[in-house]
Amino acid sequence: MRVRKATLPDSAAIHGLIFDYARQNALLPRPLAEICENIRDFMVAEHKGEVIGCAALHIYGMHLAELRSIAVSPHHKGLGAGRALIKAILAESRQHRIACVCLFTRIPAFFAHLGFTKVRKERLPDKLYKDCRTCRNRKDCDEVALVRGRLPKFASLEAEPEKKRAPRRKGAKK
Repeated sequence: MRVRKATLPDSAAIHGLIFDYARQNALLPRPLAEICENIRDFMVAEHKGEVIGCAALHIYGMHLAELRSIAVSPHHKGLGAGRALIKAILAESRQHRIACVCLFTRIPAFFAHLGFTKVRKERLPDKLYKDCRTCRNRKDCDEVALVRGRLPKFASLEAEPEKKRAPRRKGAKK
């Protein structure tokens, strides 16, 4: 098995993996067009030339990225594809110098073994605004929010505001 960056020809296989889990209400559905649009976000796990798993890194900014759309074919569970995909995504987040990676899941124990810790969902406003506001389960959400890294203090991180300079005293040298 190997993990690699996804390419456009992988789109249909990724869509199939996500679709099966979305039907079970385990993942948010992702239309094929959206997967194609965001193919550079995805990594795939391949076994004997077949795409057996996928995961994506959705970047909000240097302050936060989300590990999302994690799916492994039920016929290939136990090969370590999920763990390998997550490690590859985390390595990519480090390359981009992203401070914090978040995810929402129903299996927090699996991710705890990979260094993720539980937080209140409200601490991740970027994610809430992007996906949760349109989710059919938003009022009865049973997912747990997890993070790895330094949790952002703000919803969006822009350039630091300039510090106000103290007024110059009369007669002070420039």
